[in-house]
Amino acid sequence: MTTTANTTTATTATTATTGAAAAAYPFTAVVGMDDLRLALLLNAVSPAVGGVLVRGEKGTAKSTAVRALAALMPPVETVPGCRFSCDPRRLDPACPDGPHEAGPGESRPARMVELPVGASEDRLVGSLDIERALAEGVKAFEPGLLAQAHRGVLYVDEVNLLQDFLIDSLLDAAAMGVVHIEREGVSVRHSSRFLLVGTMNPEEGELRPQLLDRFGLTVEVAASRETGERMEVVRRRLAYEEDPAAFAARWAGEESGLRERIAAARALLPKVRLGDTALRQIAATCAAFEVDGMRADIVMARTATALAAWAGRTDVTAEDVRRAALLALPHRRRRNPFDAPGLDEEKLDETLRQNGGTGDGTDDDPDPDGPDGGGDGGGGQPPQDGSPEPADTPEPSLPGQSRGEEDTGPEQGDERSGGQGGGEQAPARAGEPFRARSLHVPGVGEGTAGRRSRARTAQGRTTGARRPRGALSRLHLAATVRAAAPHQRARGRSGPGLLVRREDLREAVREGRESNLVLFVVDASGSMAARRRMGAVKGAVLSLLLDAYQRRDKVGLVSFRGSGAEVALPPTSSVEAAAARLESLPTGGRTPLAAGLLRARDVLRTERLRDPSRRPLLVAVTDGRATGGPQPVVRARQAARLLAADGTASVVVDCESGPVRLGLAGDLAAGLGGPAVTLEELRADAVTGLVRSLQAPGRTHRITRENTDRRAA
Repeated sequence: MTTTANTTTATTATTATTGAAAAAYPFTAVVGMDDLRLALLLNAVSPAVGGVLVRGEKGTAKSTAVRALAALMPPVETVPGCRFSCDPRRLDPACPDGPHEAGPGESRPARMVELPVGASEDRLVGSLDIERALAEGVKAFEPGLLAQAHRGVLYVDEVNLLQDFLIDSLLDAAAMGVVHIEREGVSVRHSSRFLLVGTMNPEEGELRPQLLDRFGLTVEVAASRETGERMEVVRRRLAYEEDPAAFAARWAGEESGLRERIAAARALLPKVRLGDTALRQIAATCAAFEVDGMRADIVMARTATALAAWAGRTDVTAEDVRRAALLALPHRRRRNPFDAPGLDEEKLDETLRQNGGTGDGTDDDPDPDGPDGGGDGGGGQPPQDGSPEPADTPEPSLPGQSRGEEDTGPEQGDERSGGQGGGEQAPARAGEPFRARSLHVPGVGEGTAGRRSRARTAQGRTTGARRPRGALSRLHLAATVRAAAPHQRARGRSGPGLLVRREDLREAVREGRESNLVLFVVDASGSMAARRRMGAVKGAVLSLLLDAYQRRDKVGLVSFRGSGAEVALPPTSSVEAAAARLESLPTGGRTPLAAGLLRARDVLRTERLRDPSRRPLLVAVTDGRATGGPQPVVRARQAARLLAADGTASVVVDCESGPVRLGLAGDLAAGLGGPAVTLEELRADAVTGLVRSLQAPGRTHRITRENTDRRAA
């Protein structure tokens, strides 16, 4: 569901409630963004809805709206002195600070806790004081952000940039309402129920579909194109920056009214009845849109119930179900990383009509927010009619999927027949993607956790031990005992037990997988411009992009043709952007191979300065020809040797076709110090000896169909 963002930019949003020097920007002062505000308010009414994922371009004030919500949350009663915010009316017998005695609690505002992108797992779930546990024999636990967020709001900006193990821990806690910490024989459990709100810019990469499913609702935001609304945004922002306290005071009445309405809806929520007709519509809708699992049905039921309570009703209507579907289903319909979230509203209305409701807002109560139009969150906005705007998102499809007849005409623009390679050719459609063979960077890195190459990471199997670098977080118990044992007599220890000192402690060294920067260098010259051939090449690159998405890689795209090379896409986490650039890639002209390799080297050099720990993998997609520029063959060989001297791991995808092959791609691979693989051998189901061949540095390979058959035999 898409909403228009018309408020202050997120980059200048107020800070979290704790330690904020200025008054928070009022929630009711937000201009527009009706769907976003409604989704946030529904979660405030019923936290069981499961949170909100806010998707939108930069500068659309996603963070401002989320932070403004915290001030509207009702205060919470807590046990005095409890670090885990236990409710005095429902004491948790397993609280690490317990057991608590029954008695009066203390009231405090609901917290809004922010999870930084670079947070560690210990910061999120909490950490054990290993030194005290070993030296003093006490179970000392330091609560993390999940404990602080209990009964409040947990806000994750740029949630799509979080590491996988953080997202897994976060969403497990959000789903179960409990955090379990099991480390070195010490077990801690505490409650953690919070309103989860994540924001993301799709240009920086998508969340995995299985993680998208863990967010209850999703909302798309975009900047308004209406001049009057944009003027009002600027007017309110400037007034707030000039005097935050005075600006907040002007909206205090609306804020108070909205706060009371949230409290009233919370009180009414247990009385709302979800009838069989509404339940049938929910089940039929989820089945019609083929969403996986049953979470969508449950979220829709909770959302429709919250909508009824928000409107002051005790019965769920067909329009409640419709709006719940528009908020709860779009992000659950993605089947691959290039699908855009969306929902066919005509199909939704037809499903509702067939299962007992009109689906057009004419039954029961045409406005689920009541006659006062309160669904827009207040703030002097005009009443809404309860009907979302029509979706203008077309049915998603993979780049390169057939939209008509395949062009099977004669090949054009080939240098062999045209000297200069002809003029620029229309972009060819990508062939059908396939499951690509796994490629790896040799050696062991220390980059961002992912799923491609071997690396020392916080997660994975234990491969050794070392002295701690800073605070100890992953104790290697056996190595610690071995280090302390020889010194027991010198320390005066003669009886049972072990005296452990700080210098004896050893931390575990773990090996897992890292993500890499996969930089594609694509030959778009005339020798590659034949439509059938370039379509196959684009299909291969698209397949490698899908593989990069699954392995959490960054990707970049350099193309070369005519008289030079260009960076078609700077390194990014968005494989969707790379696929879009690939689809529109023009072809034609000579083959400046050296220019392409040198431009790739410049990109990699810049990226090493930005992120030294992320190792690159260069994938050159070419037939190996070099015809552009002075001394094209000599300069191409020199450029290849420079990349090899930099230690860049490379693989050449040989696109040469036909009965007579010159083997030029194999020569290029030899210069780069990496393997060469044909388009056919790139498929994961091909029987070939290429498996993990990149893990043999210094060796070059030219695998042909003959030796493939021989190895298979």
